Amino acid sequence: MKLLRRNFLKLAGSAITASTLPRLAFALDYPTRPTRIIAGFAAGGGVDITARLIGQWLADHLGQPFVVENRTGAGGNIGTEAVVNAAADGYTLLLATVPNAVNASLYDNLKFNFVRDIAPVAGVIRVPMVVLVHPLVPAQTIPEFIAYAKANPGKVNMASAGSGSAPHMAGELFKMMTGVDMVHVPYRGQGPAMTDLLGSQVQILFAAAPGTADYVRSGKLRALGVTTAARMPELPEVPTVGDFVAGYEASQWYGFAAPKNTPAEIVDKLNKEINTAIADPGMKARLAAIGGETMPGSPADFGKLISDETEKWGKVVRTAGIKPE
Repeated sequence: MKLLRRNFLKLAGSAITASTLPRLAFALDYPTRPTRIIAGFAAGGGVDITARLIGQWLADHLGQPFVVENRTGAGGNIGTEAVVNAAADGYTLLLATVPNAVNASLYDNLKFNFVRDIAPVAGVIRVPMVVLVHPLVPAQTIPEFIAYAKANPGKVNMASAGSGSAPHMAGELFKMMTGVDMVHVPYRGQGPAMTDLLGSQVQILFAAAPGTADYVRSGKLRALGVTTAARMPELPEVPTVGDFVAGYEASQWYGFAAPKNTPAEIVDKLNKEINTAIADPGMKARLAAIGGETMPGSPADFGKLISDETEKWGKVVRTAGIKPE
């Protein structure tokens, strides 16, 4: 019996090893054809730019094209669903971002569960937002603005890049933590929101950092705070919101995900290459140009960020009663 058991275990071990060999060889050969990177937002924005920068690096270093495909609509849900339903072979990737975490609570009838149905691959960058007000707003600091807003409930208009966008959620988190009453005015993107802020049609915007420094330095807009835990190198004199509102933190982040059940060997290969990319001085400079601070780490690290952000923004969505546009 001992001999039979020993032979069985030996055969079983051989079978397991044999079954993993084709999968491992497949992963080592990956990629052997073009890979799609799905960006759920329009060309020219942070999602698209980040996808193209990292996609070009992957193409140059892995020897096959990584082609960005913009699948816009429903706050990024259309692109995300395309990835969730794609073959789990590494040839369809998602450039994931804050709305993916927000949408889990914002939309009632999604055909997927983002946390459950994707495989985190790697984080890329975290981008701060800047709390901008028009110069006519009589507030020079975050505490002064809170006092002004509380003295004028429902009279301060808060612009955003759209319901569920990172700027919107940063503003709603601020409202929730400070108790101020501001009227949300959603726009189709940050560009139109910024135009109306410059024209004083709205009073405040939690703006994704890229491009904001010039408005501040020229005096066209006033920066009250930065939403991340650390100050921005481009605006070192501007304090963080958390300096005045304990525990406040919000950021726009970008990273890569794949369909669930994508082979771990492929996920690890992509993770290693993306971490190499964001450590490269030339790539760091390009990412810094769009306001990004790199987020190196393992697939599990990025997965924890997604899970934490989904829980965090879910509380804000429910508290504020936010609905999709």
